[in-house]
Amino acid sequence: MQYRQAVKTSPRCRDGWHKTSRCLALAMLAAGSAAVQAAEWSTTNVQLLHGDGYELGDNSMAIMTLEHANGWKYGDNFFFLDVSNPTAKGTSYYAEFSPRLSLGKISGKKMSYGIVKDVLLAGTQEMGEDLRATLLGVGLALDLPKFAFADINLYYRKSTRDWLAAQSDAGAQATIDWLLPFTLGGQKMAFEGFADYAWGEKGGSAPKADNLVAGPRLLVDVGNWFGAPGAVQVGVEYQIWRNKFGVKGFDEDIPQVMIKWTM
Repeated sequence: MQYRQAVKTSPRCRDGWHKTSRCLALAMLAAGSAAVQAAEWSTTNVQLLHGDGYELGDNSMAIMTLEHANGWKYGDNFFFLDVSNPTAKGTSYYAEFSPRLSLGKISGKKMSYGIVKDVLLAGTQEMGEDLRATLLGVGLALDLPKFAFADINLYYRKSTRDWLAAQSDAGAQATIDWLLPFTLGGQKMAFEGFADYAWGEKGGSAPKADNLVAGPRLLVDVGNWFGAPGAVQVGVEYQIWRNKFGVKGFDEDIPQVMIKWTM
């Protein structure tokens, strides 16, 4: 109901400036925002990361991340906020909000086939300094043995930098994310992470090279040592960039020490 109202009243949608994809993305974001209050499950964590050897920006960097996910009657939501160098000069911010609507739950029909257990309408809004991007597409929730979750999202992608460009090409993005808990030598551990591959944004005033960013993590559940399983995890996130920020030739491979506190 709320997302229909957002489409109806938004001046941008009425004016047709961002066309159908923009309106659908706004509807997704509105639906996700409303669903937060009706969550059936939710999880929130704070992460602290530190690494050295970054190609763009400061060579050494600390990052504090607030991450939240929840599920509700008709879908799920994911949000994170990165604060780079939170205690030093040059603090910067970046955030993403990713709501999804389950077509199986909305229609009441079975949407599973093989390893696919559900099909979803997926959206993402990227928000950073001098950056805005809207993504809209289809998500696949996968049923993989031993994985707590695994997803593939395929998006149409449009960066704000191109909305008013005389010539502009739409881009695309494929995103995967996963969580695989396991036990090794009596220790509870987790292999989790994400990967984004974006391509096709060649038009406009600032063409971008096809780029890949990934963050696989290997974490040990140290909270389990003190009777609080899952509360505190320590390990490494290996940050991988190819053509960072769409800048051709800027690549990174940075191991980052990581502490994750789940509330």
